[in-house]
Amino acid sequence: MERLYIFLLLAAGSALPCLATNPKTSLLYPYGETQGDSENPVADDGNSPEISIQKPFSFYGKKYNSLFVNNNGVISFGKYISAYTPNAFPLKDGIPFVAPFWSDVNNKVSGNIFWRQSEDPVLLSRFAVDLSRYHPEISFIPTWMFVATWYKVGYFGSASKKVNTFQAILATDEEISFIMLNYADIQWTTGTGNGGDIHTGLGGLPAQAGFDSGDQKNYYNIPGSRTPGILNIKETTNVGEQGRWVFQVDTTVTGVPTAKSDCLFK
Repeated sequence: MERLYIFLLLAAGSALPCLATNPKTSLLYPYGETQGDSENPVADDGNSPEISIQKPFSFYGKKYNSLFVNNNGVISFGKYISAYTPNAFPLKDGIPFVAPFWSDVNNKVSGNIFWRQSEDPVLLSRFAVDLSRYHPEISFIPTWMFVATWYKVGYFGSASKKVNTFQAILATDEEISFIMLNYADIQWTTGTGNGGDIHTGLGGLPAQAGFDSGDQKNYYNIPGSRTPGILNIKETTNVGEQGRWVFQVDTTVTGVPTAKSDCLFK
C-alpha cells in the first residue's frame, strides 16, 4: 500500500505552489555530444536500434531489459514506434511506452535526438536531490538512469523555424522506478500529416504526453494532451516546478487522479 500511495501522490496534481524554473539553472539534465550521447539517425518516423539497458526497468509490474528511442517523441519497450499520429491512451496494440511529446517530429527538418544510459554518481545524486525537494518523505537513490533528449526538433511539413526541446528520464534502483519529463521550449504541436498548419505547426490533432502500460488499463494522459493546450505544457507541472512532471511507475495502479492546481490545465 505504501508504494501505491506514493504513486498516486506523484501522479496527482501537486498541492505545492507553482514555481518558475530558475533561469540560471537548466531544467534539462546534461545531454549531447559532450556527454557522450548516442544520436538517432536523421529520418522521418525513425528510431534508435534496440538498446539493451544495464539495469532492468520496472514499468507497471513488468521488468524490461531493452528499449527504443523513437523520433516521434516516444520511448517504447519491446517494439519501436513509427506512428506519427498521437492516438488517445489507452492504446490497443499492447506496446508499453513513455511519451514526453508524441507528435510528427521530423529531424530531417531540424534538430537532434540524443540518448544515453548512465551510472554516473553525480547524475544519480541530482535525480535523488530533485525528487527529495518535491517529496521529502520519499527515500530513493537510483542506481541507473536513461536520458533521452529531443533538441530543437522540427515538425513534418514545416515551412517555419519553430522547434521543440524536451526530455524524458527513466531512473531505477532495480525495484522502484520513476520517469521525469522535462519541457524546455515548445513552439509547435502538430505536423502537417495530422492536419497542422505548414507555417505555425498548430491546429489539427496536437501532441499527446504521458505514458501507457500496454494493458489497456493503466495509463496517464497529461492534461491538455491532444488539444491546443499542449502548447503550454512547459508552464505546467505535478511537482511544483514549471515544465517538469514526475511519476513513479513500477507498481500497477488503476486510474490516476488529476487534482487541479495553478500548474495544471483546466
